[in-house]
Amino acid sequence: MSNDLAPYAAASHNTRGRRFPEAAPAGRSEFQRDRDRIIHSTAFRRLEYKTQVFVNHEGDLFRTRLTHSIEVAQIGRSIARNLRLNEELVEGIALAHDLGHTPFGHAGQDELNICMKEYGGFEHNLQSLRVVDMLEERYAEFDGLNLTYESREGILKHCSPQNAETLGELGQRFLDNQQPSLEAQVTNLADEIAYNNHDVDDGLRSGLITLEQLAEVGVFARHLEMARQSYPGLAGRRLIHETVRRMINTLVLDLIAQSSANIAAAAPQSIAEVRTAAPLVAFSPAVRAEQQELKRFLFQHLYRHYRVMRTSNKARRIVRELFGAFMQDARLLPPQYQEKAREGKPRAIADYIAGMTDRYANLEYRRLFDVDEV
Repeated sequence: MSNDLAPYAAASHNTRGRRFPEAAPAGRSEFQRDRDRIIHSTAFRRLEYKTQVFVNHEGDLFRTRLTHSIEVAQIGRSIARNLRLNEELVEGIALAHDLGHTPFGHAGQDELNICMKEYGGFEHNLQSLRVVDMLEERYAEFDGLNLTYESREGILKHCSPQNAETLGELGQRFLDNQQPSLEAQVTNLADEIAYNNHDVDDGLRSGLITLEQLAEVGVFARHLEMARQSYPGLAGRRLIHETVRRMINTLVLDLIAQSSANIAAAAPQSIAEVRTAAPLVAFSPAVRAEQQELKRFLFQHLYRHYRVMRTSNKARRIVRELFGAFMQDARLLPPQYQEKAREGKPRAIADYIAGMTDRYANLEYRRLFDVDEV
């Protein structure tokens, strides 16, 4: 595959390497090895039961963190192929980008961040890095998955200067205001394409938002009309799917076109030149404006819908009370986390809670606070 890559792409044979040196893999590339390790990790399997927007028990057909990550990987690979970037690296970053997410979606993350305010805070991108660097326990010779620098860089989308200072080479780009690889940039926007459009799909499936409401949003209205013109009389789930898939296609093609133009104008000759340039993977201004309108709609009508807010409120209470109980008495933690708590109780508790699935967090809550549960 490397022979087809652009000179500014991340090449597996030219990786910055792993934290712990290993012999080169046989029969696969370094980035394939990263992807395979991610797929076989415990944290990846847990994503099946972690909320995207709708909690797992609310329905079998709503997205979870696992299905979302797979969709990001599919969209990302399509974009990478057209830009002559490394598809294997994009796929690995996509599959790993949510490994550190808490149960209960952003409500869980926000509440855990509040609980950890006095102890360094909590951010799911940094937690995803902790998972692949430290928390996975699979290999005899090292903690974590020992991924390549390029995969780890892509996982860490955001980082405060304070945290960046603790991360050595990986954190330096945040201090120097440099960019990650184009593969990381692609995955970031593939994530945005996936969650915006699939939250529309899930929101309509749930009944919390309607076609009539969305018809007031420019980008949706335009693609809804295209679907109706192509298939007069089409209705229900097929109409929704035809509309959403057209929206995704428009976004992907626009991103490829605008990014290609940006890359041509900057003319980077290496990944090093990508890092010192402005961000090169982007939507056109018109499509970016449409995306922002859609985001505002989803925030107001879906993420702040009273039924979602009720679930989020319960989720925040579960996370807050679990954290408080474990802080008050670390002996309530499982033995392996009791041992970690001796070195740093708040962070060990945050690691434990962040690793929970939605249903495991509910079960732990009942075990601690329901007198009839054992």
